[in-house]
Amino acid sequence: MKSSRISFLARTTIQYTVLLTLGTAFMVPVIWMLSSSLHDAQGVFALPFKWIPEVWHWENYYRVVTLLPFGRYFVNTLIITVPYMVLMVLSSSFVAYGFSRLRFPGRDKLFALCVATMMLPGQVTIIPLYIMYSKLGLVDTYWPLIIPAVFGSPFYIFLLRQFFLTIPRELDEAALMDGAGHLRIYWSIILPQARPALATVLIFSFIGSWNDFFGPLIYINSPEKATLTLGLNLMKTQILGSGVVEWNTLMAASVLVLIPNVILFFLAQKQFMRGINLGGIRG
Repeated sequence: MKSSRISFLARTTIQYTVLLTLGTAFMVPVIWMLSSSLHDAQGVFALPFKWIPEVWHWENYYRVVTLLPFGRYFVNTLIITVPYMVLMVLSSSFVAYGFSRLRFPGRDKLFALCVATMMLPGQVTIIPLYIMYSKLGLVDTYWPLIIPAVFGSPFYIFLLRQFFLTIPRELDEAALMDGAGHLRIYWSIILPQARPALATVLIFSFIGSWNDFFGPLIYINSPEKATLTLGLNLMKTQILGSGVVEWNTLMAASVLVLIPNVILFFLAQKQFMRGINLGGIRG
């Protein structure tokens, strides 16, 4: 009994040590960014680096919102991210419902094909997509960044399908006996039961759209339509130009861009963790 308790304590200590080490390793760049945003220009790369600045330069954040039209970039990013999130959640959950609750010939093969598309890099399709959007006259608009959400994401479809499989089918059968159709079952029964998984998709889609740099770089040409990520690039290459990058100001801008991601995660943290834990219970 004593040996088993010692073994349990040793195993737990090792697990927490590994988690603490990995967590610290992941947090170091974020802490460095926060610290650098409060340094002066010379102190960012000074050796030894002072993690706590002697003088906190809060004016770096003021320079961010005055050097660039930060508010406009923020609104532009919201215009893309909000409809992208809503459409991605609805489309992915709708397809996942079909794969998890409906029976039709070739369902499993079609699902396998859907999941297999995750192995196709986005760089492979970017040229034909750009040509298509160009012929439709959608380049330099936000539509190429929103329209893909209408068709869902293979990863989100897989995640939601796995979660939907954990919901008892007796609920569907009872609803069918009461005269409900599949759309009513999907909207009134499945989605309310799948809030943790939907929160997971919501967070992932928000982070993916909010922090997207490649898409806006390809499709957005007008400076007034730029997103926050493009604004950071402009700050590095043009606004602060003359060959010298003010890294402390750039880090302050990066912190401001990061804040909405952190807020959303903490607001939906409980549902997010539950969705990740339960999403892979059944295959």
